[in-house]
Amino acid sequence: MTAHPDVDVVIATRDRPQLLRACIRSVFDSEYRGQIRVIVVYDNSEPDATLEHDASLGVSETRRLLVVNNRRTSGLAGARNTGLLAAEAELVAFCDDDDEWLPAKLSRQVAVLDHVPTAEMVSCGIAVEYEGQYHRRILNQDTITLTDLVRDRLTELHPSTFLMRRKAVIDGFGLVEEQIPGSYAEDYEFLLRAARSHDICNVPMVGVQVLWSKGSYFSGKWSTIREALTWLLDEYPEFSSVPSGRARVLGQIAFATASEGQRKRGAEAAWHAIRTRPAEPRSYLALGVASGLLDPDWVLRQLHRTGRGL
Repeated sequence: MTAHPDVDVVIATRDRPQLLRACIRSVFDSEYRGQIRVIVVYDNSEPDATLEHDASLGVSETRRLLVVNNRRTSGLAGARNTGLLAAEAELVAFCDDDDEWLPAKLSRQVAVLDHVPTAEMVSCGIAVEYEGQYHRRILNQDTITLTDLVRDRLTELHPSTFLMRRKAVIDGFGLVEEQIPGSYAEDYEFLLRAARSHDICNVPMVGVQVLWSKGSYFSGKWSTIREALTWLLDEYPEFSSVPSGRARVLGQIAFATASEGQRKRGAEAAWHAIRTRPAEPRSYLALGVASGLLDPDWVLRQLHRTGRGL
């Protein structure tokens, strides 16, 4: 790998022009000395081709921009894959349109890939912003295995932190899975598949500022969440050998089931998760929702205020 290989950054977007512009600026403001090209993929929204020549965003000879439409399955997975297939650089990265990179993020990650020639992906830490509060999420380990990811989602490994060798994605562990219901947890499934291929590297520093808003795309889409997580357990038999990881996902399924109004089924799913691992806290939150004692949106707000999700 050359000292400063070209990097293509895929940003999938839908109707968030102001956040998108801030995101693009943060990528172009990187202290990285190599070429960076941002590929903006519009999903179910009108593309703005003027971005390609907008100097106010930082477009220059070393900071280029391409605007395309999602040509694949509607949703985040298809949009990211459209960008991946349009990429030409040695390295590719993701960034969500409401997140922002910090200046040192890319250069530190490229240095890791240069130091570990067999590595295929590298991540880093995040700072979560929710209701004006900031929470640093840094994973203090240099490598992440498949077992690590089955045991725990490790939300520090946010998709906006992913930097990958393009060849490893296209010719190796593959594109983002488009069959997951609603594209929910597609980033987690992508990580699991990448870790099956090779341990994931990590830079234990905050490299991305992540915005969590009250109006999340998946807020209230409980049936989609339930279906997607059930799909995940069916596709990854590795969960069967890691009770803590299986119970975690079962607890999330129980919570989503109860939250969509199926209280009896949600309670049954929660007890199933408890039998798998009695110490799994999501199971008891699901029982609280199933009994009517807890409001699911209230639970999520409290978790987000601590910089954590379900």
